[in-house]
Amino acid sequence: MLFSPLCSGSSGNASYLAAGGVRLLVDAGVTAKRMESLLDMIDVSAKELDAILVTHEHSDHVSGVGVLSRRYDLPVYAAAECWEHMPASLGDIATKNKRVFEPDHDFYLQQLCVHPFSTPHDAAHAVGYSFFHDGKKLSIMTDIGHVSSGMLDEVAGSDLLLLEANHDVDMLKAGSYPYPLKMRILSSRGHLCNEDAGLVLQKLYDRGVKNAILGHLSQENNTPELALVTVQTVLESAGLLDNMFVTVADRYQPCGVFEL
Repeated sequence: MLFSPLCSGSSGNASYLAAGGVRLLVDAGVTAKRMESLLDMIDVSAKELDAILVTHEHSDHVSGVGVLSRRYDLPVYAAAECWEHMPASLGDIATKNKRVFEPDHDFYLQQLCVHPFSTPHDAAHAVGYSFFHDGKKLSIMTDIGHVSSGMLDEVAGSDLLLLEANHDVDMLKAGSYPYPLKMRILSSRGHLCNEDAGLVLQKLYDRGVKNAILGHLSQENNTPELALVTVQTVLESAGLLDNMFVTVADRYQPCGVFEL
């Protein structure tokens, strides 16, 4: 299983996964041209893709989906409610390429088991994903206002987890965002802060999660250094820092290719 966060942040999100005979994108939140360039950076051609999986319909996750689907005849997988709320800017997607899954139920792409699980975000039935192949598990859990015990169950045992660390609470409260936007981000259907990301990893350590990538950082209310230090401080307080690998996904380019 190969995994690469291609870009991660409020300006666009996309990840590449190759396993079980398929190559796919999870989200495509930048232009198709930019997506092609990001894939080139990890020596993958967009022509090699087999599918796009969508977490939710916000533009920073889907802005390149329509063009990529038309250009490369790619099937796009999303929940029914997500399809109903896709922005018109995606343009037409061929009926045969509109694939609908039921959240919280497994489906297969060749030999890759895909498990989309429901997540709390102000979108039309947003999901995270867990992927299973050859005894390995990879999970993606971003755009989450909070993490429930059920969500911990979903990602437990992951060999690698891409987890949201969107903002520093003090930076957000003191920043220039309008008050309603601040409240949206801080709500239980908004975004996860750095400290809570650390607490999530602390809880998941005893459940087999030892490797994590922090993603979807706010450009205005966070920095990669602050996100990493905050999470590491939480882990250190629990005596776990030396036992976990934690890094930060880059906003604009791949942060590496991880092999599981």
